[in-house]
Amino acid sequence: MTEQIGKITLDLSKYPGEDLYCDGTVEDELLDIVKKYSRVEYPQLIEQRKSWPILYHLSPLRENIVDFVPMTAQDKVLEVGSGCGAITGALARKAGSVTCVDLSKKRSMINACRHSDYDNITIHVGNFQDIEPVLPRDYSYICLIGVFEYGRGYIGGDRPYEEFLRILMGHLAPGGRILIAIENKYGLKYFAGCQEDHLGSYFSGIENYQEGGSARTFSRKGLEAIFKSCGAEEYSFYYPYPDYKFMTAVYSDQRLPGRGELSNNLRNFDRDRMMLFDEKLAFDGIVEEGLFPVFANSYMAVIGASFPVEYVKYSNDRAREFKIRTEICGDGQGGKTVRKYPLTQEAQAHVRRMVWAWEKLTERYQGSALGVNKCRLEGQDKDFHAVFEYVTGRPLAELLDECLEKGDQEGFWHFFDQYLERIGYGEECPVTDFDLVFSNLLVDGDRWTLIDYEWTFEKPMETRELAFRAVYCYLLENEKRGRLDLDRVLRTLGITEEQAQEYRERELKFQRYVEGKAASMAALWEGIGKKLRDPEKLVRDQEEQERLTRIQVYEDRGEGYREECSRFLDRVYEDGGQIELELQFPGNVRRMRIDPAMDCGICRILELRFNGEKVPPNVPKVLAVNGKRIRPRGEQGDNYLTVVYPTPDPNIDIDISRLQPGEVNILYIRMEYRLLPLSMAEDLAGAVRKWV
Repeated sequence: MTEQIGKITLDLSKYPGEDLYCDGTVEDELLDIVKKYSRVEYPQLIEQRKSWPILYHLSPLRENIVDFVPMTAQDKVLEVGSGCGAITGALARKAGSVTCVDLSKKRSMINACRHSDYDNITIHVGNFQDIEPVLPRDYSYICLIGVFEYGRGYIGGDRPYEEFLRILMGHLAPGGRILIAIENKYGLKYFAGCQEDHLGSYFSGIENYQEGGSARTFSRKGLEAIFKSCGAEEYSFYYPYPDYKFMTAVYSDQRLPGRGELSNNLRNFDRDRMMLFDEKLAFDGIVEEGLFPVFANSYMAVIGASFPVEYVKYSNDRAREFKIRTEICGDGQGGKTVRKYPLTQEAQAHVRRMVWAWEKLTERYQGSALGVNKCRLEGQDKDFHAVFEYVTGRPLAELLDECLEKGDQEGFWHFFDQYLERIGYGEECPVTDFDLVFSNLLVDGDRWTLIDYEWTFEKPMETRELAFRAVYCYLLENEKRGRLDLDRVLRTLGITEEQAQEYRERELKFQRYVEGKAASMAALWEGIGKKLRDPEKLVRDQEEQERLTRIQVYEDRGEGYREECSRFLDRVYEDGGQIELELQFPGNVRRMRIDPAMDCGICRILELRFNGEKVPPNVPKVLAVNGKRIRPRGEQGDNYLTVVYPTPDPNIDIDISRLQPGEVNILYIRMEYRLLPLSMAEDLAGAVRKWV
């Protein structure tokens, strides 16, 4: 039984007749979108809808995780758990054929509709175990993108992940690869306060999933143990950053991140998170200690031969004419090259222009102390790209950071003066690299090399504007760099504050030019992202709450109420705002005053007992308050008292002498208190009719 949607075939022969997994009405919304709109319109819809599921399923950035994989038109791909097709299109553009397997018909229809113009996709709908026996055994690639963690649901049994992998390995062609993209249970983001992606709770993976759940992620060591138990002799790990879902860079063991590179860590689109520490600073230390593979947020594990690609950076959070991918590739003999690929047809002109930029900048800086990384063009059609020499050295930004951290002001300004001298050479020349930021310059002793110059324009620009922009971007990347003396920068460059503001406005225009009409991920996070909770602020708020809800008790032994005859109780209100108190006192206490808080609010006295006997709280002669009583409703109205206090000094005054005290007495009170702003308490008190 099959169904045709455009050029795509849905094989329903194993479909059980109903979807056993559904995300609710959002899937109907997704289906409506993919039926009505083209793929190029998705970014605009994502911006308009401001919805996490829409972003998650339709963002073109989801494809980054497989876009860099060296598939060819001769390759045959199996995608298990294809869902709504977030990566199916990328696979279909690269490979000869793509076979998808998914449990949900609704999701498979979304996948088919959004890719209905592809003639090399087949989608099997149903349980994997039912479909697996009919699948071929000659796939070049098998993709498990966000799927392996659900192995227990796919297979079941005592060792579901091992069994799942063994089954899949049986469907590989000789030399084939399995790609597994999965979160790291010990990813730094979880220590820093992100909730576990699947369970939505804090520290679940770190605590080894004590509460169970349908999904299970692993550390690198845990994945390696599974691979080895299945007989996988060859495998490698890549490290998508910030994670595999919206990857902007991928690292490898051959090219791990450097200090200062991992600063894009706020991606909590789906759930609130805590901010327990600065992940950028933590990553800097982790990188220096060589521990990044342990704490990377996600893995792309490759079972089979590794890729020649050692590092990838995506710049596709841009206008279509500027979307590119940058790679560092090894040649197998110790040599390396840098390559830049256009990710759209429109971006080919941008990549071609890089050779022109190299030629023009080389002419400008001829005879100077600044080298320009060589560039040439290679390949055709899908493989068209620019090739650059791989240059060694340390980014100037990293060297400047070291100076600031050590308090070496002289060293910082020495580097900055050299920077000005080198980039300012040939200032009158009608060609300028506008993006002469510190991270685009590699320093190796006296050799300085400009390694990235894609934003080169055919016009002269003042050195001071280029330098100010470099400093401006440098400061924006990391707030810890705020210790830099910006006034000295302005004086050194001869820039007034008015000129600086003009340069900032030009930078905003340039960013809009680069991004085009589509919103950046940072802008989307502003509209969609959930709350960032600062634990220090939460602690301060809690401490302030406890301070304002302290309970103070006064005893009148014939001399009235005095501060020296009062005490603060150790007990505090519970989370529900309630508290139970037992106050013991001698028979010479005539009156007792309880201050339920130190600020305005509303109090409900739920129960009052004296020496075990119930005392009706609505008897004014026994119990007086300095707030406004609210007449209770219902049959239980005489059993409790509610009082609004439009005063920061609320109190409950109990006339003990009217309650027949003994030599030793116990007053029991159960109450709840909620703080209110003064204006709200005044409004509420003013609306209450006078107590009768």
